Amino acid sequence: QVQLVESGGGLVRPGGSLRLSCAASGNIDKIYDMGWYRQMAPGKRLELVAEITTDGETTWADSLRDRFSISRDNAKNAVYLQMYSLTPDDTAVYHCNAIVRVWGGDIATPYWGRGTQVTVSS
Repeated sequence: QVQLVESGGGLVRPGGSLRLSCAASGNIDKIYDMGWYRQMAPGKRLELVAEITTDGETTWADSLRDRFSISRDNAKNAVYLQMYSLTPDDTAVYHCNAIVRVWGGDIATPYWGRGTQVTVSS
C-alpha cells in the first residue's frame, strides 16, 4: 500500500558528505513523522539517526546532530538526510521510516524502506 524508496547512498571517503533521499508513494492519506535509522551490521538493531515532524520539529541521536541534518518536503512526501564529515563509524545501511495513514484507514502505522548502503572508507 505504501512504499518508501531511499537513494543517495554509496562509497565516500572519510571527511566526505552524502545526501540521502527517501520518497514515499502509494495509498497515502497523511504522513506524520518521518525519519532515518541505521543498521551498522546485519543482525544489529536499528539505531535512530533523526526524526522530523510535519512541522519540522526534530529528534536526534545526540552524537549525530552536529554533523547531520534532516529535512522534509511535505508536498513531495519526501525526507532527506544531509551527512557531513563522515567517518568509518557511519558505515551502515540507512533506512527511511514514515508514520502513514492510508486512505480509508483509521490509524497511522509505520512503514520502512529497504535501505541504502553508506560506506565510509579510504
